[in-house]
Amino acid sequence: MNRERESLNSIRDAAAQKQFLSVVSRDEATRRFRDALSLTTPEVERVPLAAALGRVVAHHIKATLDIPGFDRSNVDGFAVRSVDTSGAMEESPRQLRLNAESILPGIVPQLTVAPGTATPIATGGMIPRGADAVLMIEHSELIEEDDSLTLEVTRSVQPSAFITFAGSDIALGETVLWKGQVLSSREIGVLAALGLAEVDVYRRPQVAIISTGDEIVAPGRPLSLGSVFDSNAAILSAAVTELGCEPVVLGAVHDNEHALKEVIDDALKCDFVLLSGGTSKGAGDISYQTVREWTDPGIVAHGVALKPGKPICLAVTNNTPVVILPGFPTSAIFTFHEFVAPVLRLMAGLPETPKHKTQARVPMRINSDKGRTEYSLVRLFGENDDLRAYPLGKGSGAVTTFSHADGFIAIPTHQEIIEENELVEVTLLDARLKAPDLVVVGSHCVGLDYLLSLLREQGFSVTTMHVGSQGGVSAVRRNECDLAGIHLFDEQSGTYNQPFVPESSELIPGYARTQCFVCRPDDSRFTNLDADSAI
Repeated sequence: MNRERESLNSIRDAAAQKQFLSVVSRDEATRRFRDALSLTTPEVERVPLAAALGRVVAHHIKATLDIPGFDRSNVDGFAVRSVDTSGAMEESPRQLRLNAESILPGIVPQLTVAPGTATPIATGGMIPRGADAVLMIEHSELIEEDDSLTLEVTRSVQPSAFITFAGSDIALGETVLWKGQVLSSREIGVLAALGLAEVDVYRRPQVAIISTGDEIVAPGRPLSLGSVFDSNAAILSAAVTELGCEPVVLGAVHDNEHALKEVIDDALKCDFVLLSGGTSKGAGDISYQTVREWTDPGIVAHGVALKPGKPICLAVTNNTPVVILPGFPTSAIFTFHEFVAPVLRLMAGLPETPKHKTQARVPMRINSDKGRTEYSLVRLFGENDDLRAYPLGKGSGAVTTFSHADGFIAIPTHQEIIEENELVEVTLLDARLKAPDLVVVGSHCVGLDYLLSLLREQGFSVTTMHVGSQGGVSAVRRNECDLAGIHLFDEQSGTYNQPFVPESSELIPGYARTQCFVCRPDDSRFTNLDADSAI
């Protein structure tokens, strides 16, 4: 008799919608929820790189060494002085004497390349002293005479030809990863290239996930008439994982207030508690009744002016957020992303608002070798309806290119040239492509790095590309960036930067910085000289 009376009273309350404290606007519900929480910086833990995938970087990470750490060859060939190859042609080759060593990767050269000599070198080998270029093996011929070998050079090379210089990929002191950045395989590769075995990341918040209702059946079990499979737990678990958190799935709980209270008490050991079902006006929904006794502050909003999603219930107890989502999957996911996801991102150390194929135009001509499909990594600039695909040209040995790329274009075997402004198809590396808030192209500067880090910490997305001052000026002229870092000296006027600024742009004065020249300690040309005399 008592149970029948309680059920009748529940039906009457539900019919009158007494469960809803009041229906408030989305902004008001968000304000109440946030005001009731005291979110702090997440705890930091150190994990090995093998366990770092998907984790959130806790500190800015700067390079502690140059990558590569030495000048190296990009091809198999011969280390030479470019001046010794000047004028070389097949009709009139130049002859060089071979040095008595061969440089393989991992070998430190012992001999200097003197005038008129050359040293065999493999791809990845360290450039010996005296050499300023590498001659491809295809552009030479070995002549054997009187038990000695002479190298015939059939094509001249320019200084720095086929050489990757120390620090050209990553420079000592360069910021390679930013606080709040999510580690993918690309970023982990950068850390490994820097010799790091571990990385400081934010601890993953634990999120308890509970489904409620007599009609809920776990996937894989027999489904009776009137029951539904519990899809919310799987959806929410995946969504929580995508946000850098750790889901703790506690299963489905039937409409039993005592049983649900026990499960919620256990769930409160986690950092966040998510329930789905039990928020609407139905007589069997008991999640609301279970949490309405809390007063610290307890329920802050129950009923929000949304469609779908009106029945959501937001609560806080002991500074632990507890959210009861509607039972229907569409409503549950909508309200999850509206109210839960921003808070979870903050708890995980991510910006509150997160920032498959697409089309874009290339801002410059791209050459390709005919006869093979070539993939060119690109960074995308511009708006979604007017994207520009900027090729990343650090070369095959670079470890940072992938971490800077948004996607790639495939150049077919029969195509040698992609013309400037040609429309191409870009395969995205991340399906969640979003135009950055700020695009910076030009010269790299640690001072600018610091300024941009302040914007990143406020949740702004910033895309940077280091292409030198002139490259930045060109990008401004093509309207491909918002900001370009430059430091250019005009010899005619004796002034910096202003003569190079395009008419459609504005020069913002920056700051002074100290530039240095580095020489070997035993270089007699600079002994006992001060900076002015050395220059």
